[in-house]
Amino acid sequence: MATVVFVHAHPDDEASQTAGSMARAAKEGHRVVLVVATNGDHGDAPDDLAPGETVVDRRRVEAAASNAVIGTHRVEFLGYSDSGMTGWAQNDHDASFARADTEEAARRLAAILREEAADVVVGYDWHGGYGHPDHVKVHAVAQRAAELAATPRYLESSMNRTAMIRGHEAAVAAGLDVGEWDPSQPMDDGNPLGSLESELHWACDVSDFLEVKREALRAHASQSDAQGMLQMPEQMFAAGFGVEHFIEPGRPDGMVAGWFLDA
Repeated sequence: MATVVFVHAHPDDEASQTAGSMARAAKEGHRVVLVVATNGDHGDAPDDLAPGETVVDRRRVEAAASNAVIGTHRVEFLGYSDSGMTGWAQNDHDASFARADTEEAARRLAAILREEAADVVVGYDWHGGYGHPDHVKVHAVAQRAAELAATPRYLESSMNRTAMIRGHEAAVAAGLDVGEWDPSQPMDDGNPLGSLESELHWACDVSDFLEVKREALRAHASQSDAQGMLQMPEQMFAAGFGVEHFIEPGRPDGMVAGWFLDA
């Protein structure tokens, strides 16, 4: 059995991005650890905060509930402030994750990797999937921490842009209203979503864990983005979340439909 450490930028990112793989690994008997880089303090502030309760307090409670559903064995926060979206003033705040010294942050993460004797650490692709400053920073920090801790395997969570483009083209051809959605267009950092299929190494079937993923998203009840994903029609949700994709630097080119923990 392996110990797999998933590194995410904010509370709720685990639910939307790798909850299926985390739940599958846990069910198979692997040890699953989540490290969250920021406190998510610039997320949505719910209307029902109790006196003295902060957004950070609420998000930590929601993260605990989400990860209980997933089966995560340990959740740790690195304690950095949320940097906000690209171009926000928060990007430049001294305590923001985006401004953090990469080496220092990597040492914090590496300490957890060593403590866990991690076999695998999972970060983000080079532009964090969609260019969020905190996601981009996770890429750099997780990659460096894997080196410092000599973790045997390093993977990067990403999205299959090629598949999204195929789906978009099929929807347009069928006359469906796709609004302004176009996965080939740049996000706010100038790069399109995710990675091309030719850049990916693993397509992991997590379709048996779609309900776990839904419950994990529901646990982050204060966050509108998470709740918005739950409004997707069932078939669309299954198509969008039934397979999770990863890059594994150093592997031969070509995407394998398989489970990275079987390798």
